[in-house]
Amino acid sequence: MAAKDSHTEFLAVAIDAAKKAGDVIRKGFYVTKHVEHKGQVDLVTETDKACEDLIFNHLKQHFPNHKFIGEETTAAYGVTELTDEATWIVDPLDGTTNFVHGFPFVCVSIGLTIEKVPVVGVVYNPIMDELFTGIHGKGAFLNGNPIKVSSQSELVKSLLCTEAGTKRDKPTVDATTNRINSLLFKVRSLRMCGSCALDLCGIACGRLDLFYELGFGGPWDVAGGAVIVKEAGGVIFDPSGKEFDITSQRVAASNPLLKDAFVEALRELE
Repeated sequence: MAAKDSHTEFLAVAIDAAKKAGDVIRKGFYVTKHVEHKGQVDLVTETDKACEDLIFNHLKQHFPNHKFIGEETTAAYGVTELTDEATWIVDPLDGTTNFVHGFPFVCVSIGLTIEKVPVVGVVYNPIMDELFTGIHGKGAFLNGNPIKVSSQSELVKSLLCTEAGTKRDKPTVDATTNRINSLLFKVRSLRMCGSCALDLCGIACGRLDLFYELGFGGPWDVAGGAVIVKEAGGVIFDPSGKEFDITSQRVAASNPLLKDAFVEALRELE
């Protein structure tokens, strides 16, 4: 395991990379987009690809011996295995659909795992100029100010966030809407913000109380946000209540006071 002070250096370099990519996203946000379809509703733009190259080049200059997993490279070259080595896991543009529609919930997500554990996280929304950061054991921050999860302890007063996902086959859509249906009776209201990474940051800074998503893209959606949630005093776990697995495409997060009730509510839907 690298020394703690190197984590500070890792974070500084990741912030630089996120800001560089953020500039590209900001410029692209206000112009006509050239969009490709990965699936029926899953989109990828030139900006996604350009940002991933830019981020990896920046990180590789500083850390040539580290490993790299990115959404666009993985999409192009197949699944990349997560090992114990220091690995940068990057979503160059989370919230592509938002980006295409000019809805300002888009971000760059950069996470570093060592021995498969996320230790450094950066999530940057360049449109709203919000930079979320976290280092294992050192706290979580929004634009340099410490953040913490909400202190809400009642499900019925909680704001729940989830995502519809990108699959549109009837069984998946039915399962998704049935879950939402049941949960709406137990919480105050529901949000779908369109970016898993920013949803996790919403938990971390107390804007959201509950979040879950099943079947999202991959570890790049959660690697950065996982550190930030934990460092803000939140809990991140599998929706079944089991331990969170960064490679499982299943995630739930909340403050510690709500976890048990939330898991119970989610389990009733299985």
